[in-house]
This record gives sequence, C-alpha cells and structure tokens, in this order.
Amino acid sequence: MALKQQTSSRDTKSNALDCDLVIVGGGIVGATLASALKDSGLKILIVEANPLEVVASRRQAYALSLLSGRIYEGIGVWQNILPKIAKFRNIRLSDGEYPQIVKFNRTELDTEFLGYVAEHKVVLTALQELIAQCPNITWLCPAKVIEVESQNTFSEIKINLNGTTKTIKTKLIIGADGSRSRIRSLAGIKTRGWKYWQSCVAFTIKHTAPQNDIAFEKFWSTGPMGILPLPGNRCQIVWTHPHAEAKAIQQLNEQEFLEKLNYYTGGLLGEIELISDRAVFPVQLMQCDRYVQSRIALVGDAAHCCHPVGGQGLNLGIRDAAALAQILQQAHQQSEDIGELQVLKRYENWRKRENLTILGFTDFLDRTFSNSFLPIVVIRRFGLWLMNNCQPLKIFALKLMTGLKGRTPQLAQR
Repeated sequence: MALKQQTSSRDTKSNALDCDLVIVGGGIVGATLASALKDSGLKILIVEANPLEVVASRRQAYALSLLSGRIYEGIGVWQNILPKIAKFRNIRLSDGEYPQIVKFNRTELDTEFLGYVAEHKVVLTALQELIAQCPNITWLCPAKVIEVESQNTFSEIKINLNGTTKTIKTKLIIGADGSRSRIRSLAGIKTRGWKYWQSCVAFTIKHTAPQNDIAFEKFWSTGPMGILPLPGNRCQIVWTHPHAEAKAIQQLNEQEFLEKLNYYTGGLLGEIELISDRAVFPVQLMQCDRYVQSRIALVGDAAHCCHPVGGQGLNLGIRDAAALAQILQQAHQQSEDIGELQVLKRYENWRKRENLTILGFTDFLDRTFSNSFLPIVVIRRFGLWLMNNCQPLKIFALKLMTGLKGRTPQLAQR
C-alpha cells in the first residue's frame, strides 16, 4: 500500500493535533529516541505491535560502543544499565590460525573501557522505566499500523489498538520498526543493497577462562566469529557461515557442536557449556534511498542494515536516534515545524553518509576475510601486520569501531 499524499480543507485545522510525533516501533532505537526527547516539550506517542514485556523479553545481546554509552549517559539511563552489563578493556582481531593478532587496549584511547556488551532486556527495560516517568510520552500497544496519510501541515496515522481503529494527527511520523519497516513501505521509500551468502548462528555459552574482559573478532574463510563477554563468565557468540553450513551447525548434537566451537575459538575460553538455543538468521546490507520525506523519518534498521561483523548495527541506530532528537529539539526551540522536509534533511545529511561509511567498512571486512583466494589472503595479513605496527592507522580503526569518528551528538557531550 503506497503512502497517500493528499491536500484538503482539513489542513486549516492542523492546530488540533493529537501529538507532535508518533514513533512506530518500541524497540531499543525507538525507545532511545523517545527518551532523548523527554525534556523537549514535544508530545510523543510510541506505537508498538507487541506488549511491552514481550518486546523486552527478546533473548539477544549487543556490543555497545563508547559513543552509545555516552549517549545513554546523556539521556540519564546509563547508571541503571552499566552495573548490569559486561565491559571489555581489550579487543583481539585474528585471521584463522595465522599467528599475527592485532591487540587493542583501552590505554590507546585513554579510556576505562573499549566497549560494553548488554543484553536486550537490560537496555530496553531501563528505557521503558525512564519513559514511564515522562508525562509527555505515551505508549500505544499492542497496536498495528493500518494506513498513513500525509497532508500539507500534518500526517494522519491509522492504527488498530486492541481491536479498535484509532486515527492520530501528528506533525511527524518516525519509522523505528526494523528492517521490514511498515512505515518505510507505506511511504514508498526504496532500498538498495544485497543479501549475503551467509547466515549467522547466535548463542550464549558459559566458560572457565580466568579473564572475561576481551572482545574477540576471529576471521575464518567461512565468515567472521564475534565473541563478546557477558557478566557471569558468559559469552555471546555470533558465528558466520554460508547458509547451508550455518544450518548444519545449528543441527549438530551438543557435544559435536561444542567440539567444533572449541576448535574455532582455539581453546581460549577453557571449558565451555552451551546455555542457550542456537538461533540462525541471514545477513544483509541495506541502505534506503532516502531517510526522510515530508512528515516521515526513518531510524535504525528501518533505514539501514549492515553485516554484524564488528557489532555496529544497533550502535548506528542509537546514533540515529540521538542525532534526530537533537535536530527535532533544536527545530522546536526555534519554532520550526519539525515535520517539514528542510528540518528533516538536516538529520539525513548528518547520518546517511556516516552510516554508509560503516556499511562499507563492514562489507569490506566480511568480503576480504571470508575468502581463501591466496592474493587476498596475503594482502589482508599484510594489513593486519601494518595495523599492528602503524599506530595512527590502529588508532583510526579503533576510533571507527568505538564510534568516536564522525560528528558527536550533543547528548554524548554532556
């Protein structure tokens, strides 16, 4: 169904709005955007298709960059998140069984940590609790979007809320509803990109290694393997393989699976125990042709998706949310219409290019290292040597991974 663009006499009544903006999608990115606008004076509705406890119950963990931590500190939820998540002081990059390992240490950035690993429930629950204290933010859930109609000075969004159809008038609609975004589809915004030949196997283990403050990225010709520390001597592992191999790994009996995992991790985790199901998901690269149009903006996976190598995906969405919140709050303070295209373009100009840099970086890593072609193997191993021995290059790569390259939102500067 295409977005309806209409002009009618109702435009003259646009001062009778139900809210200033509607955020469709109550996951981490949508909740981050709402929380970042808690002091903006804007009236906000969050439309979420599932009950809040269901949204928060998702079993997944994410790498959080230094910048994401600073954004959450600026919002005012970091003190509730930090004690419940893992922190890593070191990052190790390696290429299969090649002995050259690139070692990043917190001292190279003069920071206490190089990043964090947080479980979905910890982050989203903290955001939900903050939002519950904000009189300007209201949840509508479970609710599903039926239709969006754009007027000259406002939009109408029609939703099904508990079996009842409700129409909401608003200045702006935000699509924070994931890679299969309903808002993006209704707006007719096209995407570019491709699906990879790979799927990821994601799971959690418990281990006996004495040190649990290192994040590992181990590259194999079949695909990268990310090993992220979690509290309680646990690790979240995202293991990339071609589709058929990923499915076969998922179906191995537990003993065979752990033996294979122990080989691929090089025994660095000591004794390991599988403590979760093995989830398999395909990966893709996607970038929208545009992030905004009049009365519509997209954030997070609704606007872009990247390969999970390096753990950049959610962090891009958090940065989108902080950037958009800053643009909207400044526009509101200057009495501008927050839904006008000229306002929303400021967000797109800021974030689209920065996101494309990370999408290109993760694609380059995956294609270069998921490869057994000898000339490429030689080049990439020389690259690892060069990074280890050229400090400016090493610091540049580290800042890119931790979110410290590019424009910093004001929230992260507080």
